[in-house]
Amino acid sequence: MNRFAYANPATLAEAAATTGLVAQAMVTLDEGAVLKAGGIDLLDLLKSELLTPSVVVNLRAIKGLDVIAQDATGNLSIGAMATLAEVAAHPLVRASYPALATAIAGAAGPQLRNVATIGGNLLQRPHCWYLRSPAHHCLRKGGGHCFAIRGENQYHAIFDNHACAIVHPSTAATALVALKAEVELHEAQGAVRRLPLEDFFVGPDDDIQRENALRPREVLTAIRLRKPPASTRMAHLRQGEKAGFDWPLADVAVVLTLDLEGICREVCVVLGAAAPVPHRARAAEQALLGQRLDDATASDAARAALRGATPLSHNDYKLALFETLVRRAILATLA
Repeated sequence: MNRFAYANPATLAEAAATTGLVAQAMVTLDEGAVLKAGGIDLLDLLKSELLTPSVVVNLRAIKGLDVIAQDATGNLSIGAMATLAEVAAHPLVRASYPALATAIAGAAGPQLRNVATIGGNLLQRPHCWYLRSPAHHCLRKGGGHCFAIRGENQYHAIFDNHACAIVHPSTAATALVALKAEVELHEAQGAVRRLPLEDFFVGPDDDIQRENALRPREVLTAIRLRKPPASTRMAHLRQGEKAGFDWPLADVAVVLTLDLEGICREVCVVLGAAAPVPHRARAAEQALLGQRLDDATASDAARAALRGATPLSHNDYKLALFETLVRRAILATLA
């Protein structure tokens, strides 16, 4: 690990003014500054010397970034520096957004959840072993091709994988996209941007070296969730090789609303660990809209969720896995 200075700014403006982009720094081995939230992913990148910053900018001293609060309209704001453990245990999250609480409670182990932040979780870099390997100069690091497409790809994408086969690493993002969350972004001069989280994530067809739309000198400060209607039902399911502390092979979030007759009027189905960004299964959503939920409609939607999948040489097992999880998650909303 290279030497670096350590800064503790007291304000967002100070922090934003110093920083560039982690994705850009990995490509150019930029000697500038990078932000530290919980530091879990950053430490891995520093130890592998995939990042060699001259300054690490710690966000812990900036007050208010860890607040979880409801506004007068009932919408929820989750500060980006709130830890995963704090978000998963918060009574407002557990009461109104149980799919998010479930997704986060199963992420990593308890020691990491007590340190890792929700903002850092959304911004972590993919865990593709070729990207993380100093010996492989892949597309995301400015190289010539994606090694995973013809290599060891059992944990890689089954959608949108023709250029780069990473999967998005955040389980929290699966649930948050299904909940139609927004992110709040502050830049050094005080301007604030808000983006739907679904639009914040960037796929390889738009930018092969980045996973999000964060700009230089900009800080992710909060995630915002609208108050769900009383008729909203939601569920999150995941499957991994281990019961906990491991990235999922597949995870699914379903958020839907039912009318008084039990007919589905609004629905969002999102697949995690399936594509370079959290994947909206729009064909599954169309199969559910206007339908009364039962085992038959859940099964039809689960099959539709895999429409357009292009599994690689070692990951076609994910097709059956996702189909099962989607069907179970839909039925779980009725429990």
